[in-house]
Amino acid sequence: MAKVEIYTTPTCPYCIRAKALLKTKGVDYQETDVSRDPTLRDAMMQRAGGRRSVPQIFIDGQHIGGSDDLHALDARGGLDPMLAA
Repeated sequence: MAKVEIYTTPTCPYCIRAKALLKTKGVDYQETDVSRDPTLRDAMMQRAGGRRSVPQIFIDGQHIGGSDDLHALDARGGLDPMLAA
C-alpha cells in the first residue's frame, strides 16, 4: 500500500473530511499537525508549492492537494490505483 501523508489542524473540517475518506478506503496515513509549529507549516508549504491551507495530502511523495482535490481524484477513479501502488 502507498505511503500517505496528510498535514492537518485539529479543528479543520476539510481535514476531517479527507481523513474520513482515507479511513473508508482502509488507508493508514501519517498525520502531521501544523497548528502549533510554524516550522512544520513552512515545511508543508515548501512541499506543497506554497499552498498554506490544510489539509495538504501526499501519496508516495506526490502532492495531491487538499480535501477537494482528494475527493475529485476519487470521483475520477484515480485514487484507488494510487493507493494500491
